[in-house]
Amino acid sequence: MASSLPSKDFQEGAVDCEPENVLQKHVAFFDRNHDGLVYPWETFAGFRAIGAGYLLSLISSFFINVALSRKTRPGNPFSLGSLMFPIEVKNIQFAKHGSESGVYDTEGRFVPSKFEQIFTKFARTYPNALTSDELSAMLKANREPQDYKGW
Repeated sequence: MASSLPSKDFQEGAVDCEPENVLQKHVAFFDRNHDGLVYPWETFAGFRAIGAGYLLSLISSFFINVALSRKTRPGNPFSLGSLMFPIEVKNIQFAKHGSESGVYDTEGRFVPSKFEQIFTKFARTYPNALTSDELSAMLKANREPQDYKGW
């Protein structure tokens, strides 16, 4: 089924893909080549694109991909591809962890009331943003006991 007009690259139009949930769209930002997989170097590039420093981007890309890769690739035994720690965008909901804000449900859908609750509860300096101290307070408040991976 075609979803758009033909173009030079797609003579029969683009094919409809499964609709992405909001969590998948969030992760797709880091999928720089749009192949459905986010490798550590793409996570690094995504962090740099949003203004994170070099060291933070480097450390974050390593820890995020190592922590989430296997959870998003069920049924894929270790292989050279998995040793590069790719995150599958379509399976990101499997990587949800404890000690989080609840802004995304277990299916990866956005929960607006939870998002608004963050600002109502923690934003003291600015009504539409969190300072680093306020962000730290939110993360601490959302911690579940003995959920060290989610902290």
